[in-house]
Amino acid sequence: MVYDAASFYPSDILGALLMYWLGMLVTQNKDKLQLFFQLVTLLAVLLAAHTLFQSVTGTILFASSRVDTFLLRSDVDYYQIASTDTHRVGSFFIDPNWNGAFFALVFFLPLGLFVSGSHVWQKLLYLFALVLILLALLYTYSTGAWVAFLIGLTVFLVFIGSTTYRITFLLIGCGLAALIIFIFPAQIALQMQHASGNNELSLRIAAWQTALAVVQAYPWFGVGLGHQAYLIHSNIYRVPEQFVLLSHPHNSYLEWAAMAGIPVLCTFLALIGTALYQSWQNWRQSDIQLRPLIGAGIAATITLSINSISINGWTHFALSMIIWPILGSIASPALCTARWRSEN
Repeated sequence: MVYDAASFYPSDILGALLMYWLGMLVTQNKDKLQLFFQLVTLLAVLLAAHTLFQSVTGTILFASSRVDTFLLRSDVDYYQIASTDTHRVGSFFIDPNWNGAFFALVFFLPLGLFVSGSHVWQKLLYLFALVLILLALLYTYSTGAWVAFLIGLTVFLVFIGSTTYRITFLLIGCGLAALIIFIFPAQIALQMQHASGNNELSLRIAAWQTALAVVQAYPWFGVGLGHQAYLIHSNIYRVPEQFVLLSHPHNSYLEWAAMAGIPVLCTFLALIGTALYQSWQNWRQSDIQLRPLIGAGIAATITLSINSISINGWTHFALSMIIWPILGSIASPALCTARWRSEN
């Protein structure tokens, strides 16, 4: 179908290659990497402000009548937390899980800028961005995003580049967590209620079981890239616990395997692994000021990778366009080349 062709091939295949390449081209040195992260942080702040605006008003700015009709449909009432009148906020991503995935991964960019920044006024701006993004993530009530976010924080502590920074941020993180629990007890309670709700984890597991059955039936070439193709072909393999039809398995890795085959999944994992290895090499060869920025990009990549176990993160047309240039920017060989030239 036209929609499937327009959403998969330009974004997840050709778009991923172009955005990764673009990320490598625009980050020739530390200053350009810093500027790129600042621009993405600005975008994140604007979307976070809109998310908070929607949480208060219930309105999506610039929304068309089609979006309003979609949000009023009965089959998307899971955006409302069961037994409450609280709605999870999706903002321009529509789906709160996608919105949460965006804020979970992008949080680490201003965090890296905060650590590497040298001026007090810059650190204050980055701190404001961090608070705003964290609040926006809170109102998505996305369990998968929060789990991935916490794992990403652990990764960032490893790659922060200084033991002093690790201890300091660990203490700050514990204090901030206690502060959030104290200031937002209702939101925390709603998050726990949503995470433990009926059909939350069980439906995800059922969707994965269905996808594994599809992969077993079509191991080499899959059923075809596209939501409609998966929706049609997966129905006969649907396990009883998956009580609704799904157009994708809510798992990017199973999505590649079921739709395109196991060889494509292996190629996809190899590409990410190679890029992360190059990023790690850049981190090893960089100085103390550049390491937090590269570490932030690595943490953002790991965060989306973990989150993609429960949603179609890597295979979402918007999220993939955000993460691939970030990964390309920290994997760029020019980062270490520029440092070598400056030293010689």
